[in-house]
Amino acid sequence: MSIVVPLIFAFVGVFSLCRGTDVFSALTDGARDGLKVVLAMLPPLVAILSAVSMLRASGAMEALTCLAAPLLGAVGIPPETAPLMLVRPLSGSGALAVGSEIISSFGPDSAAGRAAAVMLGSTETTFYTVAVYFGAAGIKRTRHTIPAALCADAAGFLAAAFFARIL
Repeated sequence: MSIVVPLIFAFVGVFSLCRGTDVFSALTDGARDGLKVVLAMLPPLVAILSAVSMLRASGAMEALTCLAAPLLGAVGIPPETAPLMLVRPLSGSGALAVGSEIISSFGPDSAAGRAAAVMLGSTETTFYTVAVYFGAAGIKRTRHTIPAALCADAAGFLAAAFFARIL
């Protein structure tokens, strides 16, 4: 297996020599384009991570969790997973931290732990993805993307409630 990467490099080098491609200039052009993409993605990324940090530090996350708990309990979603449901559309690393808190507090075999695991696996960081990738591509109007993605996230959260009960 350790020979696969050198073989790929050798194949690319031989193939580019046969086609007459200047590999070094293609490499530097690709690196330049990659840096442009990184610079375009940086502002939305900083904004979303700052928003998540402010929500958690201000106590707004706990207040929203307390407000949502009765509704979640009525639907069958463990109320302990409310912080995960609020953070997941914004930040993957924040959601992973909240999910690991839930699992360590309630246990991996609890309804909350199973629901958290399913939520982490079946939902997307919607706003993060839209901000970063649409921003990198220069797309200003998201049109139906966010409502459709939030509907998919809601389906993932409901699936988590279902699987938390049957597993």
